[in-house]
Amino acid sequence: MPGSALVRHGASISYDELGTGAPPLVLVHGWCGDRTALAPQRQRFAREHRVISLDLPGHGLSDKPIRDYSIPALADDVAWLCTQLGLTRPVIVGHSMGGGIALELATTRPDLVGGAVVLDTAIAAAGAAREWAALSERLRTGDFQAAARAAIERWFFIPTDDAQRREQLIAAMTATPQHVMLGAAQGIAAWDSARAAAGARVPVLNLSSSSPRADVARFRALCPQLMHGQVIGAGHFLQLEVPEQVNAMIARFLALTYRTPAG
Repeated sequence: MPGSALVRHGASISYDELGTGAPPLVLVHGWCGDRTALAPQRQRFAREHRVISLDLPGHGLSDKPIRDYSIPALADDVAWLCTQLGLTRPVIVGHSMGGGIALELATTRPDLVGGAVVLDTAIAAAGAAREWAALSERLRTGDFQAAARAAIERWFFIPTDDAQRREQLIAAMTATPQHVMLGAAQGIAAWDSARAAAGARVPVLNLSSSSPRADVARFRALCPQLMHGQVIGAGHFLQLEVPEQVNAMIARFLALTYRTPAG
């Protein structure tokens, strides 16, 4: 999916767009992923919305420079892309690390974004930062791909997830360059998700997998406007495993918040 690209600080950011209609949606993948991780959402919501799917810097078809891969830095890239494309009050739909980017923008750029959809992101979750910091140390070694695979297998899948999809995702994620994998993992470890949750000033939807990574009760206490849903029978990649459940809840959120079609 070659799509288009814009150049920022000498490096290209690859994206594609489909559909028309407001509010526009910007789909943001997670750690070591690419835009295909939200393909079912792209196809569904392009029926009524302008949908932008991007490969974050360092990922997919985007350039992979040595740079800052923290969540605030990546959020700034997404905000820049939104401005360049002339998006008016887009809803940022983010999976995993992408959910962190969506929530970061909900806090730091309420002037730009109209809402955030957070898909199975470890928000206000005890121990998450320590886990990512420990993984970051292992990712510094020559055996970084094995360390990444072990963490992905342990954290991101449940027994009922599609086995073929699982192996394809693991193979693609572990092919990420070491400096990107490490930089983004360090960024996740350092990010203050509770601060972002407490500072959000736009509508927020949180969708959890069957094994939620967020502390939903604390998330709700920090972010009173939060809407929350949980899927049945899917691990971390809920948007691929059970897109019909995920898409229905996103559609309802959009209908309630922005008076858009819910069908």
